[in-house]
Amino acid sequence: MKDTLFDRLIILELANNHMGNVEHGLNVIRAFGEVIRDFPDFRFAFKFQYRDLDTFIHPDYRERMDLKYIKRFSETRLSEADFLRMKQEAEQLGFHSMCTPFDERSVERIVEQNFEYLKIASCSCNDWPLLERVVQTDKPIVISTAGAALEEIDNVVNFLQHRDKKFCLMHCVGSYPTPAAELELNQIDFFRQRYPGVPVGFSTHEEPGDFDPVKLAVAKGAVVLERHVGVATEAWKLNAYSSTPEQIREWLKAARKAYAMCGVSGMRRPVSEKERADLRGLQRGVFARRSIAAGEKLTPELLFYAIPNQPDQFVANDLSKYLELTAKQEIPAGAPIRKEIVEVRNNREKVLQAVRQISELLRKSGLHLQDKLELELSHHYGIDRFYEYGCTIITCVNREYCKKIILLLPGQENPTHTHHRKEETFHILYGDLSLTLNGVEKLYHAGEIVVVERGTAHKFSSPSGAVLEEISTTHYKDDSFYDDPAIKGTASRKTYLTFYADWLNGEVR
Repeated sequence: MKDTLFDRLIILELANNHMGNVEHGLNVIRAFGEVIRDFPDFRFAFKFQYRDLDTFIHPDYRERMDLKYIKRFSETRLSEADFLRMKQEAEQLGFHSMCTPFDERSVERIVEQNFEYLKIASCSCNDWPLLERVVQTDKPIVISTAGAALEEIDNVVNFLQHRDKKFCLMHCVGSYPTPAAELELNQIDFFRQRYPGVPVGFSTHEEPGDFDPVKLAVAKGAVVLERHVGVATEAWKLNAYSSTPEQIREWLKAARKAYAMCGVSGMRRPVSEKERADLRGLQRGVFARRSIAAGEKLTPELLFYAIPNQPDQFVANDLSKYLELTAKQEIPAGAPIRKEIVEVRNNREKVLQAVRQISELLRKSGLHLQDKLELELSHHYGIDRFYEYGCTIITCVNREYCKKIILLLPGQENPTHTHHRKEETFHILYGDLSLTLNGVEKLYHAGEIVVVERGTAHKFSSPSGAVLEEISTTHYKDDSFYDDPAIKGTASRKTYLTFYADWLNGEVR
C-alpha cells in the first residue's frame, strides 16, 4: 500500500529566493501556483526555511558581512509575520506547507504555525540536538543526506524508526549546481535495498534545464522529488541551481512521463484483454498424438503441441505437472484437446499441502538442508492416497555413492519393493521407523542404522512420523520393483519439485 504522505510529493524549495522581500516571495509563490494547477496527478508542498538569526549567528559575528552565509541570511531576513503571509498564500493556492528548521527555536515556530511537514536539511542530517527536538513533534519528516557517511545515515534511520516517526529519506548531492557525472542516482536503489519500507526521494540541484535526472530518479523508485525554485527580476538574479516556473513545468512533464512509463509498483501490472488475445494467437494448441479412449488419462506421451489453436482448446500454457486431464469421450488422432471433452483435475493445492506438512516434520527434526535440492513426492496409488501410501525423498547427492533424506508422515507406508542394483543403509535421524525385511518386521529408533542388501524385499512405515538418511550406491530410476503390479501401472505416481530452504521458515508457496 502506498504511503499517501509521501507518494508523488513534489517539494518546491523557496530557500532565500524571496530575497528578503515578502512581496517578491508572494509573487514567486503565485507564479508556481499557476504551474501546479496543470498537474493534479501530483501533490505539491511549498517549502520555507526558518533560522532564528538572533541565536543562530554568534553575537560576535552578526556584523561580519564578509562571511558569505552571515551576509546572505542577514540581507534576506524576514519577519515572522512575513513568513506567515507567504505560508497562507501557498496554502490558498493548493500547496501543502513544509519548513526546514536550522535550530530548536525554529522547530517551535513550525509547530506553532502548524506546518504540515518538517524538512531536515543535509547539513543538519546528524545535528543531534536539533533531531532530538524534531522527534518531539508529530510532523512527518523529510530528511536529506548529502555529505553524510553511511554510519551516520544508519544512525538517523534507526533513531527515527525506534521513535515510530513517519519519514522519507532523500538522496541528495550537496554541489550547487550538481554536474551530471556527480548525481549518483544509484544511491536511490541503495537506500531502498538497505532500508526496506522507508520511502526514498530525490532532492536535486542539477542544472535546471536538464530533465533527464528526474526521469531516472522516478525509474529508480523515488517517491518524493525536490527542487529549488525562484523568479528572476531586474533587481534579483536567480542562482544557477534554481528553476523558473517554465523550467518547473517542463521538469514536471518529464516526471509525469516517467511515472507513466514506469507504471504500477509493488504489484503485478494489469494485463489487457487485447494483450492476452494477441499472445494467445502465438501459443501452441494441445492435440492428440494418437487416438485416445474415453476414460484414458492424457499423459504427455499422448499429446503434441502446435499452432494454430482454437478458442475452446487447451494450449500448452494451460498445462502443468499438477493438472490431470481425463478424456470424457474418444478423441481421434490429431484432434484438438477441447476443454469440453476432458475432465480436469488440479492437484496443486494437494501437493502444496503435502509440502507444508513435510516442511513441518523437517522443522521438528532440526535437520538443516541446503537450498534447491531435488525433491520427489512418491504417491504410489495417486496423490489422493499419499498420506496412506507414499513418502518424500530429497536427493542430496547421487554419484558413485548416493545420499538421500526420506521423510514419512505419520501413518504413511512405502510398499514392499526390492532393488537389484542398489544397496542402501538407513540411518534413522528422527522418530521411529517400522521396517520389514523379507517379511520380518522390526521397529527402529532415532540413531539406529540398518543395511538393506540388494534383492531384499522391504517396506517401511512410521506411526508418528520419521526422518531417515539413506546412504547407498548409485540410485537408478528403473531399479525399484514393487510387489503390487498396480503400482507400476499407476499414472503420474511421482511429483518432482525443487526443495527450497526457506520452506523451513514456513514460506511454502
